[in-house]
Amino acid sequence: MDKDKIKTSCLINNYNYAEFVSEAIDSALNQTVKFDEIIVVDDASTDNSAEVLGRFTQIENVKCIFKEKNQGQLSSFNEGFLTATGEIIFFLDADDIYEPQYLENALNFYKRRSECDFLFCAYKKFGTEEGIFQADAVDLDLGYSVIRTLCNGEWIGSITSTLSIRREIITKFLPIPKTEDWRVRADDCLVWGASLVGAKKFYMSNPLVMYRIHQNNQYHNKKILDIDKNYEYKRFWKRNSLFNYIIQTNNLSLPLLLAFTSLDELKTIPCPKLQDFISYLKIIFLFEPNFYWKIKGSVLLFNYFLKILMSGKLKNSSQ
Repeated sequence: MDKDKIKTSCLINNYNYAEFVSEAIDSALNQTVKFDEIIVVDDASTDNSAEVLGRFTQIENVKCIFKEKNQGQLSSFNEGFLTATGEIIFFLDADDIYEPQYLENALNFYKRRSECDFLFCAYKKFGTEEGIFQADAVDLDLGYSVIRTLCNGEWIGSITSTLSIRREIITKFLPIPKTEDWRVRADDCLVWGASLVGAKKFYMSNPLVMYRIHQNNQYHNKKILDIDKNYEYKRFWKRNSLFNYIIQTNNLSLPLLLAFTSLDELKTIPCPKLQDFISYLKIIFLFEPNFYWKIKGSVLLFNYFLKILMSGKLKNSSQ
């Protein structure tokens, strides 16, 4: 047995995507490096998803879970994770597709950067809209983001199908009981949760995930969300509830002396952007209670900014 082999699980969540889900499963099956297990959670679909999924139940490394009650995307994440045994968990929406080299590239990334806890990649849009979405043209070490998530609520990640997370990180926040809050957009739970429990995040610039754009895609189709004028307000309160749950479960608290701890966290990003400095400056000004350390921290942050600027390590924020 290869001692360097990393066991992998692919979690596919499905609800009424019978027309797409077989393509998603096939894309996971047809990887150049095989997943150890593919777990499909059907969230009590009312279309013919059960019939479609039945074709895959005889495949050795595919397991289909048919829920009796529709409870939403977070519930499917919970169910899939509790069944999964992989060291790294990969997430795939039933209407999206992996390129054949996706898993191989991701595993090579994890092996090359053993400190990586959370990886997301660029993706290609297809369907009613086409194009490539890249957060940056090169791979990035995004460091740790506990403080900037706790204080600013920053969302450092991407869509569900681009995400993979180490088991020891997910175990700290899944399963999450607040399933009604996250019937959709449960990738928020993965992105925020991983940051809060101390995941070191990385970005892979190779667009090896296909993100399907269609009329029922709620994440992309902002018009659906705009119908509810209070959507972002509701999301804010759901976020606070989620944060409180994860903080209490993991006995977390806001670090003391933010003037120093904010700078320490910033230094975990090898090539920060100007926006990173602005984020931590905002944290020091708003959340450092001691006026002296508020000023001292700002000076330290500015000096570090000059050092990074002079060294040529400051990333171009426009990328």
